[in-house]
Amino acid sequence: MNRRDCLKQFGTGFGMTAFAQLVGSQMTATQMARAAVSSNPLAPKAPHYPAKTKHVIFLFLNGGPSQVDTFDPKPMLTKYNGQPMPSGNLKTERKTGNLMRSPFEFQKHGQSGIEVSDIFPKLGARIDDCCVIRSMYTDRPNHEPSLLLMNTGDKQVGRPSMGSWLTYGLGSENQNLPGFVVLCPGFPVIGPQLWASTFLPAVYQGTYIPNNEKTPDKLVQYIRNPELDRTEQRRQLDLLGKLNEMHLQKAGADRELEASIQAAEIAFRMQTEAPEVFDISKENEKTRARYGESDFGRGCLMALRLVEKGVRMVQVYHGNSQPWDSHDDIQNHKRLARDADPAIASLLEDLKLRGLLDETLVIISGEFGRTPVVEVSGLVRVQNGRDHNSHGFSTVLAGGGIKRGHIHGATDDFGFKAQDKPVHIHDLHATILHLAGFDHTKLTYRYSGRDFRLTDVAGNVVQEILA
Repeated sequence: MNRRDCLKQFGTGFGMTAFAQLVGSQMTATQMARAAVSSNPLAPKAPHYPAKTKHVIFLFLNGGPSQVDTFDPKPMLTKYNGQPMPSGNLKTERKTGNLMRSPFEFQKHGQSGIEVSDIFPKLGARIDDCCVIRSMYTDRPNHEPSLLLMNTGDKQVGRPSMGSWLTYGLGSENQNLPGFVVLCPGFPVIGPQLWASTFLPAVYQGTYIPNNEKTPDKLVQYIRNPELDRTEQRRQLDLLGKLNEMHLQKAGADRELEASIQAAEIAFRMQTEAPEVFDISKENEKTRARYGESDFGRGCLMALRLVEKGVRMVQVYHGNSQPWDSHDDIQNHKRLARDADPAIASLLEDLKLRGLLDETLVIISGEFGRTPVVEVSGLVRVQNGRDHNSHGFSTVLAGGGIKRGHIHGATDDFGFKAQDKPVHIHDLHATILHLAGFDHTKLTYRYSGRDFRLTDVAGNVVQEILA
């Protein structure tokens, strides 16, 4: 038996208590603070410098919305409708044909005069609160690598998600709820890998909630224990905690066990707050009507309530699989926007009314855009759609230190390729982390002999979109 074990076991542990006090007296304030944080990995942490963004809401229009039918009007596309692309088509995933004009009209909105498609009239009315990046681009023209790159900063499975990096760096303001929540009625392509923590501690992974359910008990299954009251549950957890601690002291660090301990603690604390925050019936009928009865509408309203309660990041997927993947008929965008438009606009309005928009960054984006030319592959039934386009697309940002009523960058005359001030996904991630108070090159985690980061070995902060 070594001296430390002897102190712990003899005299009911009083010797170890004295030893801990002796060690503590020699610790610096910084070391003691770090020790306190390590006991609760979700405790709030200070970033590298003062943050403008304290919360992030990522509204993911999964499937790839078309930039030339939403936020990037192209008069030349209308003028040369039905003609071949003058420069020849860039490489996309499927066979494409001639230029195809947008069937939707664009209108100027607000004092900024930013043009937005008429399928987003309510978002258009709030466009003065937004920054539209019209020069986004990514690396691949197919869903899986593009979804992974947008969510995790890498095209392959195995990297932590952006939400995991944010909660790893900042912790969370509410210890009764997860720091990172993912709302989707089913699963997007790839699924849980998009919100996994991978080699970061598992406590930072996204907590998936199926927002197609309406009652809190179904949204978060088994949130209540029908057999044991909270006092008895607490006694059981405390006993398990002591047994697990004894095992860890003997066997050494065990990330999976430590994650299970944290998950059990969060689940216990969620009983007090989760049923309330996910119960959108607590909002008045007029508010609920503004968001709409769609899954996405409910998800946006839940995101508002979660951020209001201190959750660090909420990601709302528009639907199962890839709803915005309009290969056959671009008119499907109009149907999808009927759900998305009122929900997004209401979220921005309520964040502003509740004093949260200045500290909450809202991201509206898909994983890539779509071609300005018609798809003519043999895989489509109706030739009125567009193929995937990794070369240029639009992302809309609002709040959290972003310049308002601003357009950044541009695609070419036909909306095919980012041409002026191109912004890669790594640049977007670097900017998000900057707004959250981090130098993206220094928010790292050592794994397998290497210091990993969200932006890999690239990325530049887009200074021109910062307020």
